[in-house]
Amino acid sequence: MAEKNRAGHDVSTGGGVVAGIDVGGTFTDLILIDDRNGGVRIAKVPTTPDNQAFGVVEALGATGVGVAGIDLIVHGTTTTTNAVLERRLAKTGMITTRGFRDVIELGRRTRPQPYGMTGSFVPVIARNLRLEVSERVEAGGRVRTPLDEDEVRAAVRQLLEAGCESLVIHFLHAYANPAHERRAAEIARESWPNSYITTGHSLLSEAREFERGVTASVNASVQPILERYVEKLRNELEGRGYARDFLIMNGNGGMISARFVAREAAKTVMSGPASGVIAAASTGRRAGYRNLVTYDMGGTSSDVALILDAEPAVSNETEIEYAMPIHVPMVAVHTVGAGGGSIARVDASGLIQVGPESAGATPGPVCYGRGGSEPTITDANLVLGRLDPKRLLAVDTPVTVEQVREVFEQRIGRVAGLDSIAAAGAVLKLGNLKMAGAIRMVSVSRGHDPRDFALFAFGGAGPLHASALARELGLPTVLVPARPGITNALGCVVADLRHDFVNTINQPLPQLDEANVRAVLERHRAQGEALIAKEAVRPEKIRTVHSADMQFVGQTHILTVPLPSSDVSREQLQTLFEKAYFARFRVELPEIRANLVNLNTSVIGVRQAVDLGQLIDPAGRAKDLDGALREVRPVWYEGAWFDTPVYLREKLPLDAILHGPAILEQLDATTVLEPGDVARSDADGNLLIEVGKA
Repeated sequence: MAEKNRAGHDVSTGGGVVAGIDVGGTFTDLILIDDRNGGVRIAKVPTTPDNQAFGVVEALGATGVGVAGIDLIVHGTTTTTNAVLERRLAKTGMITTRGFRDVIELGRRTRPQPYGMTGSFVPVIARNLRLEVSERVEAGGRVRTPLDEDEVRAAVRQLLEAGCESLVIHFLHAYANPAHERRAAEIARESWPNSYITTGHSLLSEAREFERGVTASVNASVQPILERYVEKLRNELEGRGYARDFLIMNGNGGMISARFVAREAAKTVMSGPASGVIAAASTGRRAGYRNLVTYDMGGTSSDVALILDAEPAVSNETEIEYAMPIHVPMVAVHTVGAGGGSIARVDASGLIQVGPESAGATPGPVCYGRGGSEPTITDANLVLGRLDPKRLLAVDTPVTVEQVREVFEQRIGRVAGLDSIAAAGAVLKLGNLKMAGAIRMVSVSRGHDPRDFALFAFGGAGPLHASALARELGLPTVLVPARPGITNALGCVVADLRHDFVNTINQPLPQLDEANVRAVLERHRAQGEALIAKEAVRPEKIRTVHSADMQFVGQTHILTVPLPSSDVSREQLQTLFEKAYFARFRVELPEIRANLVNLNTSVIGVRQAVDLGQLIDPAGRAKDLDGALREVRPVWYEGAWFDTPVYLREKLPLDAILHGPAILEQLDATTVLEPGDVARSDADGNLLIEVGKA
């Protein structure tokens, strides 16, 4: 029998009270939805870096709903992402094929900086902890050199004596025949004191040994960190009456039970940006916009992603920093160093530059009053009247607009020959151009015309810049969700269960075994359904998506081609690949044979739909626009000042039509309508801006 909560709701289907929590660098955001009465509560509390669990519990407490009364908690965490970026990793050892200990350090013959021999790189596992043993499997799967089991035992002892907590077993061609990796893992378990043993083939069964080795190394080195955090959070929740399982977001946009998440800990890297894209896909689908460019602007950077036909683009080739590829499926997010805290300066040649350096949360922008002295994009918005200094969050010591103007005058204006207003306008313009470049990276560079998409703007600062960005790129529509600043937390609530699989085939199509292709894809499907069956949450249905990584013979880079089913012929694969290649590069190469590199499958457990229509309380809406008007103030747009009405967004009538210029303020974000824009709300409270329509 399915588990019931005290109100009699079926917990396993996600009914009742569901809380989504996203832990960011500065704030921990929470959205709580009660599908019994349509109630929605939100909370935004400071993140507690030393133990993120404390911030999560504080956010839950801020809703006023007892933890014991919550039926399901879904959590996006930056624990693994921060551990990798800051290199706060568990001490990890590696056992690998003799002669190949340096694979994860040699990499792909690239360098940290494009020009000159500058920069440095530190591998995930130090060289003295990468030990070699005798074994060799050929690329076709035939054993050439048997595994020396005594050498494996000696290597395990040596790594334990060195104080290693986690272990990676990474053999050269284990993707073709994993027998040696499996046997080495059995030997290691005889004496390894914990379960932190990662075999490369089980996490990533593809041919590229560098990417596979780094992915396995990251997984092993963050396993203990993630498991300790999950246990801390579990203890905090149980101490307050929550005794059920909770779910963790993965970077692929799906979620997994906290009981299983540490086994493949690398998959939680980048789960924060992924959850926002998932929320955008769900919101856009309900609003009738299935093709979106998502734009999430925070304090340090902006994240951009593409959604086609309501499906976020997923990539198997994420590199979170130089020589740090994590080749498990993740929502394809492009990050650019332009956020609200990006610092503006004048370089030696007299040109104004914006970012990538950021003021961060401490000291932060000048207007936060925490000691920041460098002008930022947030400060520029304040000087130009787009932000109200009295409504900024987390201000320590209030700073006047005149003081911020003086900073622009001294740091930018005097050097560049501009007054403070023109300097702030130039900083805003340059920041927008940089962010527009990121949008082109995920659209034009992949063969898509941005004008065929709507811009989905979220994050604390995204709606501030969305209209200007849409103008720059020719996007006709901007969609601002009801709660832009907590969209990542909303993604945790609406996300589905998901498991991804990959297997290397690496055969030219004329030699391809069609029966083997079907067998691999069907095995993926069966494994995914078995894993979903073990989850605490029961989906409404299961959806399976197949794809193939393909290339022309002789090429290096691959192209992912969607497959209609598991039953595909060589001729279908050739046709699908040629169409995808032409759509991307506008080139036909019929005389070159195609090569099937990898087969991929995503098994998705579709959860019960969430009603997004209550994100803004309907009872709080005014009867007309005048009831939502807060003030009129001068705001700068493209070189001129306009008297601009400022509205409280939560009070806007759903049937209201707004003509720009206008500003909409709410707890979690500020939205700017440029002159010429026309905006209206839909039934869910999303703001739909027709750019330049007037």
